[in-house]
Amino acid sequence: MSSPDHSKAVTPAPASHFLRHVIEADQAQGTYRTRHWGGSPGDAAHHARGPLDPASIRTRFPPEPNGYLHIGHAKSIWLNFSLARDYGGVCHLRFDDTNPEKEEQEYVDSIRESVRWLGWNHEFADGPGGQAETHEYFASDYFDFMYRAAEALIQAGHAYVDEQTPEQMRATRGDFNTPGTDSPFRQRGPEENLRLFREMRDGQHADGSMVLRARIDMASPNINLRDPTIYRIRRATHHNTGDTWCIYPMYTYAHPIEDALEQITHSICTLEFEDQRPFYDWLLERLREAGLLPDPPPRQYEFGRLNVGHVVTSKRKLRQLVEDGHVNGWDDPRMPTLVGLRRRGYTPESLRLFAERSGVTKSGGAWTDYAALDAALRETLDPVAPRAMAVLEPVKLFIENWAEVFGDDAHLEPCTAPMHPHHPEMGERHFMLGKSLWIERGDYAETPPKGFFRLFPGNKVRLKYGYVIECLGATKSEAADGFSVRARLIPDTKSGTPGAESVKVKGVITWVGMHDGLNAEVRLYDRLFTEEQPDAGGRDFLSVLNPGSLQVAQAVVEPSLATAKPEERFQFERHGYFVADRRDHGQGGKLVFNRVAGLKDSWGK
Repeated sequence: MSSPDHSKAVTPAPASHFLRHVIEADQAQGTYRTRHWGGSPGDAAHHARGPLDPASIRTRFPPEPNGYLHIGHAKSIWLNFSLARDYGGVCHLRFDDTNPEKEEQEYVDSIRESVRWLGWNHEFADGPGGQAETHEYFASDYFDFMYRAAEALIQAGHAYVDEQTPEQMRATRGDFNTPGTDSPFRQRGPEENLRLFREMRDGQHADGSMVLRARIDMASPNINLRDPTIYRIRRATHHNTGDTWCIYPMYTYAHPIEDALEQITHSICTLEFEDQRPFYDWLLERLREAGLLPDPPPRQYEFGRLNVGHVVTSKRKLRQLVEDGHVNGWDDPRMPTLVGLRRRGYTPESLRLFAERSGVTKSGGAWTDYAALDAALRETLDPVAPRAMAVLEPVKLFIENWAEVFGDDAHLEPCTAPMHPHHPEMGERHFMLGKSLWIERGDYAETPPKGFFRLFPGNKVRLKYGYVIECLGATKSEAADGFSVRARLIPDTKSGTPGAESVKVKGVITWVGMHDGLNAEVRLYDRLFTEEQPDAGGRDFLSVLNPGSLQVAQAVVEPSLATAKPEERFQFERHGYFVADRRDHGQGGKLVFNRVAGLKDSWGK
C-alpha cells in the first residue's frame, strides 16, 4: 500500500493508542493468518476460492455520503489508514449508502477528494497477479447479498415481519428499567414471514406499514438486542441503485455484513457504537452458521471520538449554519468541514499531526483545545512556508530627508530578504524602498504606552531589511485615511551593510513600498463560536456565534506575492500564516489571502 509523504521535520509527541496493542496481539496469535481473499468482496464461498490474504489486516473508513466530512472524520481517516499502512494491510474506502433519502453524488465526490487531499489512498497489491487494486466500495453494491442474508435469517427462525406501527413498537420496546414485550406478530412461522418479506420487496405494501425485525430477546438488558429492525419499506430513488429497491437495510444490519464481505479484520468505530457491538457479533454468528460468511469474523473496536473546542460537528447544525447564511457555504474557512479547513489553509500534515497527538483511547467526553490544531499547523508550516511582508491596516509614512540622503525624491533603494531564513536554497525576495511607504497603524503611537518600542516622536526603529529611521511625529488630515507618519532616514544603516549596527534600536517594523506594493484582500478568520462547547447543555449554539469570526482587511503586500498561486501558503512576517484562497484568489487579477493562524495562540488574551 502506498502511503502519504509526511514531513520528516515533524516528530509527533507519543500518545496513547490501545488499538496498536490489539493488532499486535492478533498478529502474534495468528488470529487472521488463515484468512483468504477472493480478489473482491464476497461471501464465504467466494473467499474460499481465493489465496491466503496478502494483507495482514484490513480496516475501513466508511462514511455515509449524506454530507461533507468534518474534522472528526480526519481522525478516523488517519486512524484507519495509518494502522493499515503500519501493519502491512490495506484500508478500504467504503460509502455506507443505505439511506437513499439523504445521500447524493455530490457528497461521494467530496469525500473521495478529501481522502486524497489528506494524502491517503486505498490501493494494495492483492490482485490475482499481485497487481495493485483500488479498494473503493459501496454498501449498496451488497444489497443483493443483504437481502439473501435476510431470507436466510427468516428461514432459520431468526427474523420476522412485524406489522405494528412505529408508536406501538416504541411502546412495547420497554426502557432501561422495563423489559420489552413481544410483538403479536413475533410467533409467525418462517414460511409466512418469507412470503410477507418478499411482498415487501415487490412493493406490495405501503411505506412504514411493516418492517423486518431480528428475533433475539425482548427482555435483554441491552435495548439494542430487543428485536431490532433490520429492513424497512422506503420508496426512494437511490443515487447508485436507482429504483431497483423499495426496501432498504438498516445501518446496524448492513454494517457488520459489509465488514464481513470485505474481510475487514478490525472494524474501528467511535464509542457511540459500543452498545451495538452485541448485535454486530450476533448477526455475524448467525450468518456464519448459515454458511454465508467466512471465518474468522471481523471484530468491532471502539475509541473515543475527537471533540474539538469552539466548533460543532453535527451534520444538522452544520447544514443550518449554511442554509441560514451564518457562513458562506460548506467550504467557508470558519467551518470544521474538511473542505472548509482546506480553504482556510490547514495542511494535510497539520491535520494528521493533530489527530495523532489527540491519542486513541476508550474514554469519551474529553475535549481537545482548538489551539492544538493551530499549534500543529505552525509546527508543520514554519519549516517550509516562504516569508513575505504585508501591511494589514496601512497608514502612510513619508521619509522627509529622502532627497537629501539620495539626491532625488524619485530614487528607489533596492532591498532583499530571504524567502525563508533557514533555507537559502529557496532564494530571495526583492522589493524597493522609497520616500513613501505603508506601515501598520498599530506601529505608531503619539503617546506610547510602557514597553512600546515602535514609532513615536523622537524614537528610532529599523525598517526591516532596510534602514533605521527616526520618527518626527504625524500629520493630521481631514481625509479618510486620517493621518500620515513623518520620519527621517539615518544614512549608512542599511541592513546587510557594515553600518547596519552603528545605530542600536529596540524596535523593528515591517513595511511595504507605495510604488511596488500590491493591493490585497486579507480575510482574518477566527473561531466561529465564543464558547468551547457551543451546544453544551442543550444551549442554542447560534446564540454563541462569534461576531468577530471574519474581518476583512484591505491590505498592501510586497511584490513577491504577485505570483502566489491558490492554496500556496506563506508566513506574513509578524502576522501569522496565510494562504491564497483556493476559490477567489486570482479571479479578475485580485489577490485574496486567508489567515490560517497567528504566530502564537492569542485566543482570550
